[in-house]
Amino acid sequence: MTRILLVEDEELVGTMVRMNLESEGHEVVWLRDAEAAWQTLASSAGRFDLVLLDIALPGMSGLDLLEKLRAAELGTPVLMLTARSDVSTKVAALDHGADDYLTKPFDVPELVARVKAMIRRSQAEREIPTDQLVHIGEYEIDLRARRAASREGAVTLSDKEVRLLQLFLSSEGETLKRADILDIVWGMDAWPSERTVDNFILRLRKLFELDHTQPRHFLTVRGLGYRFVH
Repeated sequence: MTRILLVEDEELVGTMVRMNLESEGHEVVWLRDAEAAWQTLASSAGRFDLVLLDIALPGMSGLDLLEKLRAAELGTPVLMLTARSDVSTKVAALDHGADDYLTKPFDVPELVARVKAMIRRSQAEREIPTDQLVHIGEYEIDLRARRAASREGAVTLSDKEVRLLQLFLSSEGETLKRADILDIVWGMDAWPSERTVDNFILRLRKLFELDHTQPRHFLTVRGLGYRFVH
């Protein structure tokens, strides 16, 4: 049985989410604040298959908790829940290490589908034999451990960042359309937008390009998508 940690202080939202996910066969642990979630995750590393994390929480915010999790190298997939639909909030969530985000109010079927897709991809990722080290320019990446040396220092990569890197590394020199990237990395049942791809590419550029405004590795192919070169 998959275990999901839900961090949500709104009673109605929390009840709805837990009820629907439990009806799908998941075990749901529901906490109302980020500090309690941090204590639980810090003492139970690896025990959860997914974290559903509200941004607006009493005390420590969801973004602050996410930053602490990634700093502690806890790579559990995180789906952020937010009442804000502005691009800056979404970009901030991704920059802090979120794997995906969902804007409130959301449809339950979409939530359930995203949860299934994220858990399926995370479990499949753990089965991929990626123990080799790879290099992008001067930066070294351990795909199995999801750790990398980057312009920001040592970082822990999210599930989707690793999958995106694997796709680029296996398709070096090829032009990949945004729609194809979405299909391969996110899956057709996850409902992200092509803007999501752009945000992740920007994140990889900030990590692994000497100058992210003048990329040499993650190249834009105008009107089509992206191309990766070493």
